[in-house]
Amino acid sequence: MSQDQWSAVDRYFTDQLLPNDPVLDEALRASAAAGLPAIQVSPAQGKLLEVLVRIHGARTILELGTLGGYSTIWLARGLPAGGRLVSLEAEPKHAEVARANLARAGLAQAVEVRLGRAIETLPRLAAEGRGPFDLIFIDADKAGYPDYFTWALKLARRGSVIIADNVVRHGAVTDAASSDPGVQGVRRMLELAAAEPRVSATAIQTVGSKGYDGFLIAAVIA
Repeated sequence: MSQDQWSAVDRYFTDQLLPNDPVLDEALRASAAAGLPAIQVSPAQGKLLEVLVRIHGARTILELGTLGGYSTIWLARGLPAGGRLVSLEAEPKHAEVARANLARAGLAQAVEVRLGRAIETLPRLAAEGRGPFDLIFIDADKAGYPDYFTWALKLARRGSVIIADNVVRHGAVTDAASSDPGVQGVRRMLELAAAEPRVSATAIQTVGSKGYDGFLIAAVIA
């Protein structure tokens, strides 16, 4: 199978199951116009995040890596009335675009975009007594994944769900000798998850319009 075929199947699923959404389309357009990298989740993956929020019944969400707010919109749409989402973004331009996209989506009151490096913002959240969060979505720099996973556990509770994106690294995740900091970051996170008795975790490979990739999905069980 080829990338063309994976993308065609994604388009079919999207056409069948995801009605046209001008708000999300505009979020993508605004992000592209601002020069943001097109590395956001696909529509089908975004819908998956929304469905997972609904299945879990999450009322509070922490997102690491806002970009233009595309995945943020999907996650926030799964929240019940009164639900809250905190999204951490290191780049001022990205945060500005995301805030505008969220306002256009009618989600400005439900979502707080915090500017700053996640490794510095996470301790502040803990110090403020924020959390525990019901669902935590990690989609930031991959070299930082071990630290982000560790902080996710600190800001979680029994029953929380932790999801990390982009864990396959085009298959390079199997290369223990890789010099890529992103690959090594993902590998170390997986090692932490495997050794952590408080979580039950798996990783799923995916193909689609975003290519060959996958998610870590972990449930906090203690």
